[in-house]
Amino acid sequence: MTYLRLEGITKRFGTFIANNNINLSVSCGSIYALLGENGAGKTTLMNILCGLYQPDSGQIYLQDNPIQIASASDAIAHGIGMIHQHFMLVPQLSVTENIILGTSFDLRLNIKEKAQAIAQLAQSYSLDVNPFAKVGDLPVGVQQRVEILKALYRNAKLLILDEPTAVLTPPEVKILAAILRQLAKEGHTIIFISHKLEEVMNLCDTVTVLRRGAVVTTTKTADTNTQELARLMVGREILFQLYKSVPFYGEVVLEVQKLQVQDERNLLVVKDISFELHAGEILGVAGVDGNGQRELAEAIAGLRAITSGRIMNRKDILAKRVETQIARERRGERITAYIPEDRQKMGLVMGFSIARNLILKVFKFLPFCRRWFLQYEVINHHAVEAMQNFDIRAENPSIKVSQLSGGNQQKVVLARELSGNPALIVAMQPTRGLDVGATEYVQQRLLAERERGAAILYISTELEEIMAMSDRIAVMYEGQFVDILDAATATVEQIGYLMTGGISAGVEG
Repeated sequence: MTYLRLEGITKRFGTFIANNNINLSVSCGSIYALLGENGAGKTTLMNILCGLYQPDSGQIYLQDNPIQIASASDAIAHGIGMIHQHFMLVPQLSVTENIILGTSFDLRLNIKEKAQAIAQLAQSYSLDVNPFAKVGDLPVGVQQRVEILKALYRNAKLLILDEPTAVLTPPEVKILAAILRQLAKEGHTIIFISHKLEEVMNLCDTVTVLRRGAVVTTTKTADTNTQELARLMVGREILFQLYKSVPFYGEVVLEVQKLQVQDERNLLVVKDISFELHAGEILGVAGVDGNGQRELAEAIAGLRAITSGRIMNRKDILAKRVETQIARERRGERITAYIPEDRQKMGLVMGFSIARNLILKVFKFLPFCRRWFLQYEVINHHAVEAMQNFDIRAENPSIKVSQLSGGNQQKVVLARELSGNPALIVAMQPTRGLDVGATEYVQQRLLAERERGAAILYISTELEEIMAMSDRIAVMYEGQFVDILDAATATVEQIGYLMTGGISAGVEG
């Protein structure tokens, strides 16, 4: 039985066609995958289903009944709920308060009674959540369960999940898959948007591929494979196997000695880490998210104070001690590039144009600024060159980065950070949330920087990615490097064992 049917859905933004005559049919109780490059039109299509956009033409059917979705409240009334990649939760409120927010207008609100109802709902779907917990204190995986509960509490029968595993650890991904299978078994219909093709193949029944706003194909996952899906998404063959030259270790660019760093709660999360990073080398940092990787990256990038130890950068500054150096001074020296894990919160100013984002670190220097005045012609010319060199797909440099796809946003970050040929590159989850084409692009650009002689600290929770990109792999657990391995001889089993707290024979420098 068909639960959702779209016929001829078209959506334009000016002259740009985001969705072009889209037809698809989703069966009741199925897990249906929607694939496509960043900017292929997936999110626009789902925003139409959620009432955030109105189609210019076409018709939506639920259980063969034509419907109009004029607002988000209309979507909820029709049983449509969406779990966004960036969670729509209020960190300061409890789980219960987040779930009931906007649903009740009773002046005599009984939080305890609501919490009991939510606890029963969570138990019935195997969603282990404490209804009284403060959302800001919960791990990312549990916050996602809160989002799912929020939709179920509103009686959603059609659940749309946008990149639901982008910020999850491997164990959390398995838990989410089990939850989604149970939901489908109990009659819920699920649309699963993801760039991780293996997850789509393992979890979904049917897949539709979009490219440049149009449907390329719809097929059963049993009748296709990841290579074919990747080719359909980007219109060309994708190199799943990365080829890199044999490493040639140059001089030491970064030396870290007995580094200790605290988090926002003043808890020690980086503990006595020591290592060296050479020119022309990629040192990968593997580990389950939340083991101190972010704090380590921010300390090395000069964005977080260190508690004790030393960070010494020997490239161009002759072993100058930089443990107390602020980020602004380091950026002025053009030594370190930093690619943060969250491009929207830390990497970009979303309300600024492409051109302005590209000069965020150098806007007060020549040639972009002269006698305290910005040189707009120079800034625009710089942006046009960067857009060409980094394949940033937009009509012009004045477009706000908030209007770009995730892949193009990440390219803006790359274009800014890699300008000036930095000696050290700290890349924190550089491919998170990117499609296979954008992922390939980012990895190839970083490998080109390695060939140039840059030293790269590459931090990711994606184990296969770490193994493919790295020359050496540091395994991080509870704030420590439990071992540093040769990537050419390390195995998935060995690294996985160390990531979960396995005992190492020792750590090499």
